[in-house]
Amino acid sequence: MPFGVYIHVPFCARRCDYCAFATWTDRHHLVEDYVRACRTELARAELPAASSVFVGGGTPSLLPADALARLVSDVHVGRDAEITVECNPETVTSGLVESLVAAGVNRLSFGVQSMLPHVLAGLGRAHDPAAARRAMALARASGVSWNVDLIFGGHGESDRDWRLTLDDVVALSPPHVSAYALTVELGTPLAADPFRHPDEDEQASRYLIAEEVLGASGLLNYEISNWARPGAECRHNLLYWQQGNYRGIGCAAHSHHEGRRWWNVRTPERYIEAIASGRSPRAGWEQLDGPARARERLELSLRTRAGVPTTSVGDLAILTDAGFVQVVGDRAVLTPKGRLVANEIAIRLSVRDDEHLAGVDEVGVAEAVAVRGNECLPERCDLRSGGRRAQPLGQDAFGDAPKVVARLHGPRWTAGGPG
Repeated sequence: MPFGVYIHVPFCARRCDYCAFATWTDRHHLVEDYVRACRTELARAELPAASSVFVGGGTPSLLPADALARLVSDVHVGRDAEITVECNPETVTSGLVESLVAAGVNRLSFGVQSMLPHVLAGLGRAHDPAAARRAMALARASGVSWNVDLIFGGHGESDRDWRLTLDDVVALSPPHVSAYALTVELGTPLAADPFRHPDEDEQASRYLIAEEVLGASGLLNYEISNWARPGAECRHNLLYWQQGNYRGIGCAAHSHHEGRRWWNVRTPERYIEAIASGRSPRAGWEQLDGPARARERLELSLRTRAGVPTTSVGDLAILTDAGFVQVVGDRAVLTPKGRLVANEIAIRLSVRDDEHLAGVDEVGVAEAVAVRGNECLPERCDLRSGGRRAQPLGQDAFGDAPKVVARLHGPRWTAGGPG
């Protein structure tokens, strides 16, 4: 049975203007203790062999190459496991790539975001396009698989700019591309600057451009924000979309086992202290009941090209006639147009015991306060309806313009994964 391990590295050289993840720019003095704590948590956990490993952040590639390699090597993996490490382009060197490959890493994920300097500046990114090209060239030369993370909708970006970025990336023949709509998270520099906030209609247009350009280059959409060449889909991401089991290692990391989810303390100091004192770093947990878990399974599957059973979709004929859904056998699959309104379609999914769909049936807190905000959840968009009920659906129910209501980014469940 597939089993994933996510390791969170919370250190960054600088914080991007849109970032609300559990990352810090002033804690580099903790790196050695933090890596030791992660290795200790891994050893204590006695985990089954992992079919996928994802080291995310933060910026994992800021760690010394030997420390990062030791951390990866500590994970017990099965045969042919997928092992991914996230990297910022400006931190990638031939020596780092060689060390990671020697440690068993077979997939790299680059936070490129854009190939245009003025768009990168608007996002608060530190690298330049030349660094991104060098990093991708090193990955290609090493023989590993690799992903490019892109963000659309940044201040100063036009449709033409977005096409130039996509064309530049696909010219390098990446096996996998993730493209996320820029979102405004509370407490970030972007949130404090409304002038730079994205326009949803422009983002919808750029999403469709991504589908066009990436599809034409042989990259097929397999989840709302992810495209891959056949066989290059991210297995770690798929484990999340399929509601599989995974273990999160490090501060703020989330874990899941058969409907039970738990998360570690948020800050690296508290995490290091908990591990050093022999205590569990767990901050809290929740247990999904059967109906809530069944609904979440439908919502996650709706995001993928597997779709959902046609019997689970209300207003199916109207959605199909309007071009939002395509029926493939006994499955209802979102069209590119439908992906733009995935949330609206998700609230029309039906499972039994509807009264239980609002959430969890138990929540446990291991501390006086368990801070849930901006934690490292596996990379996905939250499609829960929050108890909403669908209104009667007419032909023009979604309005004239294809607004992005599906949150086409996906926090990088954001610590746990995509890419």
